[in-house]
Amino acid sequence: MQIAHIPSMKRIHRIGLRLAARRVIITGVGILWVVLCLTGMAIGDLAAPGKIREAFKPGERLTFALKWTIIPAGEAVLQVLPLEHMAGRTTYHFVLTAKSNAFVDAFYMVRDRIDAWADTNLTQSLLYRKKQHEGNSRRDITVTFDWDAMTAQYINRSENGSEVRKPIPVAPGTFDPLSIFYWSRTVDFATENRINRPVTDGKKHITGVADIIRRETITVPAGTFDTFLIEPDLSHVGGVFEKSPDAGLQLWVTTDHRHLPIKLASKVIVGKFTGELVSIKGTVLTTH
Repeated sequence: MQIAHIPSMKRIHRIGLRLAARRVIITGVGILWVVLCLTGMAIGDLAAPGKIREAFKPGERLTFALKWTIIPAGEAVLQVLPLEHMAGRTTYHFVLTAKSNAFVDAFYMVRDRIDAWADTNLTQSLLYRKKQHEGNSRRDITVTFDWDAMTAQYINRSENGSEVRKPIPVAPGTFDPLSIFYWSRTVDFATENRINRPVTDGKKHITGVADIIRRETITVPAGTFDTFLIEPDLSHVGGVFEKSPDAGLQLWVTTDHRHLPIKLASKVIVGKFTGELVSIKGTVLTTH
């Protein structure tokens, strides 16, 4: 009879830390994506001509420190790159990157990047790409938009092959999860209490809802700001939020015309996750 090998307590502890770090950073990065998607898709009805305000411009760069409880986990950066041309149209190019810090890298390295393109009138998305490098896994996701056919198509290329889904129907004015966040910054929050907008990741097309709760003055490493507190509805969100009975998600944005994201906070089954603005470039810093 062969006796099974029993790992040492030190090895068990090391494996436990690796699994915990992996779960935390995946949850944290996932929450960041969800915050942008839900907040953007829930910030108002389809914009009427003349409603768009200049809330940002190319060159803007916002850096956030990510934490799980009180433990630093990594950083995220939101950027507006120089204007580009796509299919005969002038476009915005938005970028969101997220990476784990050196401590978390020892257990589970994360290097994720999202690129999104939308027309400069901010009426619809044109292209969306998400490159994920998490641990030993790599994925390259593309969502293309066919506005003549009113569809979006999801393609995922990974080391295990490609997944090409059938195009799904989308509503007029639909955005991807990143472009819609920038669109949301052009809306006058003070005129709505409950707001909505269609969004797609190429797999699902939904309309989200969020509430503007109140104005608050909050302090983060970048300074003290007058903000709106926004709470998205999580009823359409799966994953860690679905598994957390008391899950909650909050986002604070400035009350000025830029609606800069200042802080995000979530409560899920693995604990509390936060992201706080630490630096701003390419726009005037106005603190309280």
